[in-house]
Amino acid sequence: MWYKNILETIGNTPLVQLNSIVKGVSATVLAKIETTNPGNSIKDRMALKMIEDAERSGLLKPGGTIIEGTSGNTGMGLAIAAVVKGYKCIFTTTDKQSKEKVDALRAFGAEVIVCPTNVEPEDPRSYYSVSSRLEREVPNSWKPNQYDNLSNTQAHYEQTGPEIWEQTEGKITHLVVGVGTGGTISGTAKYLKEKNPAIKVWGIDTYGSVFKKYKETGEFDKNEIYPYVTEGIGEDFLPANVDFSLIDRFEKVTDKDAALMTREIARKEGIFAGNSAGSAVAGLLQLKGELKASDVVVIIFHDHGTRYLGKMYNDDWLRAQGYLKD
Repeated sequence: MWYKNILETIGNTPLVQLNSIVKGVSATVLAKIETTNPGNSIKDRMALKMIEDAERSGLLKPGGTIIEGTSGNTGMGLAIAAVVKGYKCIFTTTDKQSKEKVDALRAFGAEVIVCPTNVEPEDPRSYYSVSSRLEREVPNSWKPNQYDNLSNTQAHYEQTGPEIWEQTEGKITHLVVGVGTGGTISGTAKYLKEKNPAIKVWGIDTYGSVFKKYKETGEFDKNEIYPYVTEGIGEDFLPANVDFSLIDRFEKVTDKDAALMTREIARKEGIFAGNSAGSAVAGLLQLKGELKASDVVVIIFHDHGTRYLGKMYNDDWLRAQGYLKD
């Protein structure tokens, strides 16, 4: 049996037990390895879902141009689907994203515009604003808007949640996920909590992001916002895909702990994962006192280590950040 195109290989990713890196955690800890998707990240799932839903509703027409602001992984999923389906892509991203991510998007024929990180979302130079302006200017274009497009959450409700439920034979007790757009955690959590409302969902956040305080107080505190290094999680606004009612708690992880733990996953488990996986494992270890031997924890490993060769896997970069002591 073969697949008719590369898009048919999205999903059905393996669930792998973690061993060395979670020594001292009494629970069974399993990682959902999303790097086996064709674009090497979980974002392939929702990128294809957003495109298919837009095709059905008539928002995306044949020969159209897909325009999106992306840190890289959603762009990769959109770019792969666009190649197969015959669309053009223009992506805006920030100058904090690794060069590898930008080069990878260009490899699939996408145009990539790099914008400054340290500006407000409303600033005309921000990658949000530039993508919105291009959508207005480019004829026959469509902007998926992964943050507020609920097809993002729906993809994980239809795929990621059911896969985890089946792979753990319904034994999962905790879901641990880094939160960026919120689609992965919200869609997966919605499905799992429908199956078993007792399942605990822990969102991993970063310092410089608004999620944790908003969940705990209901206050959107602009003083919480400042630039951070960790890629793929945290936000300085509230995406529609983050359903706070489904997330039981948030745990913040420092940039340094996330970066060093990312490397440890490769060195201790032989799994080459990205920065948000490091955050998620570090967050789990911070909360390990709340777990018991009978618990089954699933952590989502969103993307692949090759996206971070110039950063978390680069000793010179780590030294420049002050994260490595020789």
